[in-house]
Amino acid sequence: MDRIEVVEADITRLDVDAIVNAANEQLLAGGGVCGAIHRAAGPELLAECLTLGGCPTGEARITRGYRLTARHVIHAVGPVWHGGTAGEPALLARCYRNSLALAERHGLASIAFPAISTGIFGYPGEPATEIAVREVRAGAGRLERVIFCCFGADMAALYRAVIARSGSPS
Repeated sequence: MDRIEVVEADITRLDVDAIVNAANEQLLAGGGVCGAIHRAAGPELLAECLTLGGCPTGEARITRGYRLTARHVIHAVGPVWHGGTAGEPALLARCYRNSLALAERHGLASIAFPAISTGIFGYPGEPATEIAVREVRAGAGRLERVIFCCFGADMAALYRAVIARSGSPS
């Protein structure tokens, strides 16, 4: 079975063990995917996030999913793009590695990622996608299913192209 999928969908509606939130360091409801996840999960998500003391860039934290179909939310803080000279590639790779490690530690079988840092954080799509695919292929461990959930057709096409270029799905 192919473990990596690309879908164009609303991440808040996916039936997976965990969805990944492209979070900010304060773990507060923000814009984009982060705001959508907080709205869909309900105020209990924010209440739990406030108990975690934030999350540094490159790290990840896990909470319950509350009103989401997903049972958990993994909050990963990606880097803001500053031209690629401020360690952004390494920090983005750590987001994926740390999210996958949390999924493994909690015995999860399925996870869905948005395109972390490519929205308001300004990370260019192609290099971000290459990092995401590389890290998922290297670190999926015992996960049965990994979904790259894209907001639009352009990003979904980019993920499919990067996956095809880098070999067949694992």
